[in-house]
Amino acid sequence: MQIEQIYTGCLAQGAYYITSNGEAAIIDPLREVQPYLDRLERDNVKLKYIFETHFHADFVSGHVDLSKKTTAPIVYGPTANPEFEAIIATDGKEFNIGKIKIKALHTPGHTMESTTYLLIDENGKEHAIFSGDTLFIGDVGRPDLAQKAASMTQEQLAGILFHSLRTKIMTLADDVIVYPAHGAGSACGKNMSKETVSTIGQQKATNYALRANMTEDEFIKEVTDGLLPPPAYFGMNVAMNKQGYESFETVLNHGMRAIKANDFEAVVEDSGALILDTRKNGVFAKGFIPQSINIGIEGDFAPWVGALIADVKQPIILVTEIGQEEESVTRLSRVGFDNLIGHLEGGFEAWLKTGKDIDTVNRITADEFSKELKIGESKVIDIRKESEYSAEHIDEAYSRPLANINNWLKDIDPKEPFFLHCAGGYRSMIAASILQARGFRNFKEIEGGFNAIAKTEVPKTDFVCQSKVL
Repeated sequence: MQIEQIYTGCLAQGAYYITSNGEAAIIDPLREVQPYLDRLERDNVKLKYIFETHFHADFVSGHVDLSKKTTAPIVYGPTANPEFEAIIATDGKEFNIGKIKIKALHTPGHTMESTTYLLIDENGKEHAIFSGDTLFIGDVGRPDLAQKAASMTQEQLAGILFHSLRTKIMTLADDVIVYPAHGAGSACGKNMSKETVSTIGQQKATNYALRANMTEDEFIKEVTDGLLPPPAYFGMNVAMNKQGYESFETVLNHGMRAIKANDFEAVVEDSGALILDTRKNGVFAKGFIPQSINIGIEGDFAPWVGALIADVKQPIILVTEIGQEEESVTRLSRVGFDNLIGHLEGGFEAWLKTGKDIDTVNRITADEFSKELKIGESKVIDIRKESEYSAEHIDEAYSRPLANINNWLKDIDPKEPFFLHCAGGYRSMIAASILQARGFRNFKEIEGGFNAIAKTEVPKTDFVCQSKVL
């Protein structure tokens, strides 16, 4: 028996590849399935089942494409009703893969179809669980994502989750390994650990939601406290996972269409496409096609695309570093942004050669900022998360998280100058590009963000550990 966790950092997502005696199972696969097909061929094993822990909200799973390419059936837990052929497992149903078994444990609460899969090894020992979004390392799944679908309040779902954890998960042996679907950085929980593997015993000892003497009311209060609104694209991803979707190859072919620089403006106008520039923030600041939005491929690309563009049907044309076209398309497809018109052939350098207009961002260094800043007079906008701001910030800075930019943008006075920063420059450049696309020119963005500012003499609040302010 072999278990491989395939972790994708930009999504903070774990898929699982399991083999035993010539057969395999894959749990919660990513959208692009060729790497799984390559593994199956390498190991000379047959894919027997594709297990889905629930209808994912934060990414589009590869279950449909993988099933078509391998004929392996898709398995969901009780109450799931996908619009494609699948096995709907009853609670406790066991599936044989080689010499091992995988048992479906219905664990509703995050969503009503949420199911944990228990792996029983060839000796009959309960070895590991694949807990999906039911149990994370240090946290549990948020109970507000399925409210509309389940016609329940988040408090009611949290109560259901409380009982799922205590009757199905906490009754397992302490040495049972826990393999969750997500780690720190995912919006599917609020306090996840950076660790991606644990045990039942360790989680009983350290996970706030699994305290031994915790009452249901205490659980509901703590699990629902401080939940931020889910990103707008979550519901659309759930629909794609439930209804099916266009094949990844089709999406890739669309995104890999090369659009010549001289034709670029006409294609944008005809399609109504958003220009998405995936280059590094420092490179983007020095020159970009007017109206472009910068979300760098080397950061938390897919989640920010989903949070800020929101509508997965929005037409998109890409500007990338040469050689990063396919990676950009792949990352977009993972969160359901399939309406890709193509990409700028030859990258931004090709645009420069045409002599067409370019735009730049007024980016200054932290040292320059420290000299220009006048406490009590200058306006500073901090777009980090509220927990980051609460931990430490520039005196008198305003907290305006990037995720909420469409809400606070209307309150910006286009005539009042201000400074803009995040932690390191990635998010502030996203904000700067959005601001400039909407006509704002009255700001300076700070290179290196708060990390660089903290090294200057700029007055700051006292640092507070972020674990205390989440």
